[in-house]
Amino acid sequence: MPVPLILPAQCNDLEMLNDLMYELHHEHHLQAPDSFKTAEEIEQEKSIARYLDNPDCLVFVAKINDEIVGFITGHFCELISTVSQPVQMGSVDELYVSPSYRGKGIANALYQTLEQRFSEYGVKEVFVEVWHFNQGACEFYFDSGFSHHIHWLRKPIA
Repeated sequence: MPVPLILPAQCNDLEMLNDLMYELHHEHHLQAPDSFKTAEEIEQEKSIARYLDNPDCLVFVAKINDEIVGFITGHFCELISTVSQPVQMGSVDELYVSPSYRGKGIANALYQTLEQRFSEYGVKEVFVEVWHFNQGACEFYFDSGFSHHIHWLRKPIA
């Protein structure tokens, strides 16, 4: 397999990025339909184009032979709380690699590129939200050095 190029996303990448974003949300809906809207519903509300227009957001793509096979999105923020010290944070918002390209280090290359850019901009910590059902993503982030920070629990009432 050729080595993927990791590049900042461009406006002419939007069509392929939107297709991959759809696949990401479709996978989530299939895994947890009671929790996730359909990809069609999300597509009506959320576009990756908003990341390209926002200076606080980053989008990187993994390309092989001019085909986008994965992407990562993130943004900068300052964590301000009434109980903890303020911290310059970076958020991993979406990370997706096409199924046929998984297990080849592409997610790691995308994440390392995002982390490097965060570091260049003074980010001190990176956070990510991962649903418990997504064990592959949980393992990836643990292997990338993430650890539990806040346990967010929920319980249905009925």
